Amino acid sequence: MSGGYKSLPFFIQSSIIYDFTVQFVKRYIKKGSRTTDQMVQAARSGKQNIDEGYLQKSFEGKLKLISVSRASLEELLNDYCDFLRQKNLKLWDKNSPLSQRVRRLAYQDNKSYQTYEKYLLDPESAANAMICLINQTNKLLDQKIRWLEEDFVKQGGFRENLFRKRREYLAKNDRL
Repeated sequence: MSGGYKSLPFFIQSSIIYDFTVQFVKRYIKKGSRTTDQMVQAARSGKQNIDEGYLQKSFEGKLKLISVSRASLEELLNDYCDFLRQKNLKLWDKNSPLSQRVRRLAYQDNKSYQTYEKYLLDPESAANAMICLINQTNKLLDQKIRWLEEDFVKQGGFRENLFRKRREYLAKNDRL
């Protein structure tokens, strides 16, 4: 991946989450179940709405789609937590050595699905690894959403700016 939004940590991480989730449900969720579809679609939406958001011309459109991405990842986070609870598996404390080890992976250069793949060997580790990565990604998305809101307040929206340019054009041409 080169430059642009595809080099942003939250996009890279959302891609990892999607790829990991596809493999997770193949291994640990009953094939053809509604849960499989829901988890894969939430993971896909978490990634694809970033793609689509960054293609928007307006702050409003970008903000809306980045927010949809964030909501989709929150839904997926709850699915992983539900999986642990329903299987009587342990949810790692966020400060446990296991969680800290997974959380450090997000800071590696050139991280990819393969960086996290070893956690798929065990259902408890797999779900907890994604809980860690989704929480990290959601924090980054929350920060981006705050920045987009601030930019919108300062700079206005797409239609608002077009209208301003139109008024300037009309005012300039009325004087001629």
